[in-house]
Amino acid sequence: MTTNNRSWRRAGAFAAVAAAGVFGVGLAAGTAQAHTPEWKVTCTDVTVHLTAYSSKDDNTVTVTVDGKDLLPTETFRGSFDKKLELPKHDKELSLRLVVKAGDNDKFSRDLTETAPVCENNTPSPTPSETPSSTPSPSETPSDTPSTATSSAAVPPASAEPSSPGDLAETGSSNSTPLIAGAAAVVIVAGGGIMWAARKRRSAQH
Repeated sequence: MTTNNRSWRRAGAFAAVAAAGVFGVGLAAGTAQAHTPEWKVTCTDVTVHLTAYSSKDDNTVTVTVDGKDLLPTETFRGSFDKKLELPKHDKELSLRLVVKAGDNDKFSRDLTETAPVCENNTPSPTPSETPSSTPSPSETPSDTPSTATSSAAVPPASAEPSSPGDLAETGSSNSTPLIAGAAAVVIVAGGGIMWAARKRRSAQH
């Protein structure tokens, strides 16, 4: 009987140790799974997912962007889920998530993350300014140059020579009177010849 009792005691002790081990593992697993803060940051938004927090105590969550509130302090119990839209930005944003557990401060979290710049959020270059008014065309001259040409000055007519000596300047010769006299003699002689011929013809008939 004594031997059997000792055997049962040993078996009971092993069972107790095993049960304690299983309970410890389960407790550790439960503690590890409790108070789970998760958040995801993209270039456009922030998603906050908090689970396994105390359902009896007030827990708080706050999200800031570059020191400014994106999510003012909000109270929750048990779990919290929210998606927050980020403002458009052309440089990286510094985000901060602060979670305070109501049951035990050791489960509180203070996390930081950086939001990248989206390609479609990059501001386009400013177009060059166009002139407010088009330049006016060059002014046309009000007066067109006159097409009429000035008449050439007419030289005054030369005066008649007042003396025979002026003939030399006009190209006349001193033999002009002689030639004129000879021509008159020839004309007179010719007229006489013609008159004599007509006389003879009339006498013959």
